[in-house]
Amino acid sequence: MLHAPDGTAGITAVLSVRGLSRHYGTAPHHVVALDDVDFEVVQGEMVAIMGPSGSGKSTLLSIAGGLETASSGSVEVESQQLGELDMTALADVRRRCIGFVFQSCNLLDGLTAAENVAAPLELEGTPAKVARNLALTQLDAVGLGDRGDSFPDDLSGGERQRVAIARALIGDRRLLLADEPTGALDSATSTDIMKLLREACTAERTVVVVTHDPIVAACADRVVMLRDGKVESSYRPGSPR
Repeated sequence: MLHAPDGTAGITAVLSVRGLSRHYGTAPHHVVALDDVDFEVVQGEMVAIMGPSGSGKSTLLSIAGGLETASSGSVEVESQQLGELDMTALADVRRRCIGFVFQSCNLLDGLTAAENVAAPLELEGTPAKVARNLALTQLDAVGLGDRGDSFPDDLSGGERQRVAIARALIGDRRLLLADEPTGALDSATSTDIMKLLREACTAERTVVVVTHDPIVAACADRVVMLRDGKVESSYRPGSPR
């Protein structure tokens, strides 16, 4: 069992994973992606998930975000058991509580930067004009206040990732899940992106980032190492291991 890190006793757990397992296929092609994983992230914490390819990092993130179901175990996001929700309620939790950032950004090419960021709010019923103004404010917060009317194809890789982060942060979501958000970026741009994610934690958001880059992991409060679908270790960057 992984407990909350030192100094966070009593702080609300935004994400709790208990006995999580995920299996694919049947014998002789049976694959165990996750095997009895316990994992908890508290409010305002940034946790990096590391491990070799095939260790279960992205699978863990997908299940934590309600994008994929577990074979066994439970996932709780802000006191809501994802496995107990029907598809409509699960989609509502994803929209209201969880922001996603992926290496590929997943922006809609036919929408401007502001329209991409505003989309989650409009899906919740926010009037278009109000959503646009909030989106422009969020873009300004990530250093793209002047690019609201630009389309993804007109933006650099780093700018597209900034738009993706702005979209993930819009509204009142407190859990941000990022899967290799700097994997396609140069080192300077990666540093800028991690600074934005680090700053998100100061606003009492929780960030979980999957990465293979130890420099990215060094920005986190805690690193969780996976190997063969199991938690191998958990430590604070810079501390003895």
